[in-house]
Amino acid sequence: MYHTIYKEVEVDVDLSDFDTDELIEELESRGHPAADVGDGNSLVHSIYEKRRLGKDYQSELDQLIYQVTGRAV
Repeated sequence: MYHTIYKEVEVDVDLSDFDTDELIEELESRGHPAADVGDGNSLVHSIYEKRRLGKDYQSELDQLIYQVTGRAV
C-alpha cells in the first residue's frame, strides 16, 4: 500500500537570480511575447496610427508602459 505525502516549502527568489533569456522564455511560455523595448517614438506613432484607424493598439500601449516604467501590465 502506497501513501502520498504533500509538503509545502517556501523559497525566497529574486529576479536577479534569472538571466534575461530565462525570463523571456517564461513570459512566452505563459502566452506573453516579450516586448521589443526599442524606440518609444515608434511605439507612440504606431499607437496613434492604429487608434486613428480604429484598430486595437493595446499590445503597443503595454509595450510603451513597460518601456517607460519597467513594469509589465
